[in-house]
Amino acid sequence: MRYNFIAIEGTIGAGKTTLAEMIAAEYNAKIILEQFEENAFLPRFYEDQDKYAFPLEMSFMASRFQQLKDQLGNQDLFRSFTISDYYFMKSLIFARKTLPPDELALFTRFFNFINASLPKPDLLVYLFLDVDKLQLNIRIRGRSYEQHIKDEYLSKIQAGYFDYMRQQLDMRMLILDTNNIDFVNNQSDYRKLLHVIDADYPVGMHRITF
Repeated sequence: MRYNFIAIEGTIGAGKTTLAEMIAAEYNAKIILEQFEENAFLPRFYEDQDKYAFPLEMSFMASRFQQLKDQLGNQDLFRSFTISDYYFMKSLIFARKTLPPDELALFTRFFNFINASLPKPDLLVYLFLDVDKLQLNIRIRGRSYEQHIKDEYLSKIQAGYFDYMRQQLDMRMLILDTNNIDFVNNQSDYRKLLHVIDADYPVGMHRITF
């Protein structure tokens, strides 16, 4: 891979962890996986978003920051590059869609302070799937607390990602429409995806549909 730090992003159920694991295994890359299952607020958030949104977003932000600071600060000489299944900016993206204005203002102050100390990925890869396919993937993996996620919530988060990416002028961003491929079960599709990710991109947003 020509990039030293790649972040895979996407809405819940897009396949970002699976893709990051596949690439890391093939290229002997250092992998950073989000520890979302350790967040005790997550099941409660899906039951009562208004009540638990703020503690959820704050705890996620803290754990993501600590993990990235630890992992990115330790160079691994035996790994070819680093790949993560999330980008720290997702903390702000989710907060903008889940928090009321007063809580968002407080959250943003903390976020801006700690975000300045983290490196940006050399390439941000966003996996795009239609909401019905996101829901199918969510049902297949079977996490009980995710089974009642509403279409509106997924659409809102997806829109939040696009709002953010449109505002970025100093990043390489690759949006991959994966609705018509199956990179998990089809090796040919996976190879197509790898070929696209490893291309040379200038700074800016690039969209590819398979």
